[in-house]
Amino acid sequence: MKTAIVIGATGATGLPLVNILLRHSDYTKVLVFSRRKLDLQHPKLGIKVVNFDKLPEWQAEIKGDELFSAMGTTLKQAGSKTAQYKVDFSYQAEVMEAAANNDVKKCFLVSAPGANSRSLVFYSRIKGELEDFARRLPFEQQVYFRPSFIVGDRPQTRSGEQLAIGVFRLVPKQLPFIGRYRPIQGQQLAKAMVNCAQRNDLSGTTVIELDKIFELL
Repeated sequence: MKTAIVIGATGATGLPLVNILLRHSDYTKVLVFSRRKLDLQHPKLGIKVVNFDKLPEWQAEIKGDELFSAMGTTLKQAGSKTAQYKVDFSYQAEVMEAAANNDVKKCFLVSAPGANSRSLVFYSRIKGELEDFARRLPFEQQVYFRPSFIVGDRPQTRSGEQLAIGVFRLVPKQLPFIGRYRPIQGQQLAKAMVNCAQRNDLSGTTVIELDKIFELL
């Protein structure tokens, strides 16, 4: 029986992820660290409303078996590259490091297609930097999921992303390169992450691209 830790629990992937974990019989506790309270109640659920800029105040509470990180934002939402970097790299890196130091064994991270710390694209570069940082942590198992556009309910509408989603829905999934940018439901990604966490045949670091994410459903 396991304790799952979740950050990014209010987004299109994070919220269904929490609900799936709560329904799963292998988990006795789901511990959420969030900047705001979730409108959820469940006997298994523990919600900690925290300030991610003050991690030392609560890092000792990041204890469990598996860490799920579905945190992310856009440049428009964040308001600046500095603010986006905090959410898409700093906050997650600091929580992952604290979790590893607290003997959390597994980490499941929502990354992005084309994640590369040497990329000229800012978003791809910070996602690559986060993957590189995570690789240096002593988790027994870590999995980086690289979905495309994630479809689902969000606290804020991302108009540019919605337009891109509409375009890529029309692209045949068999097309090389372009096919890997087809949209995926946040519910589907969340289910794939939880299903992956139940596997015993993975160890070390695994990168799962979009087509393999669908195979986990």
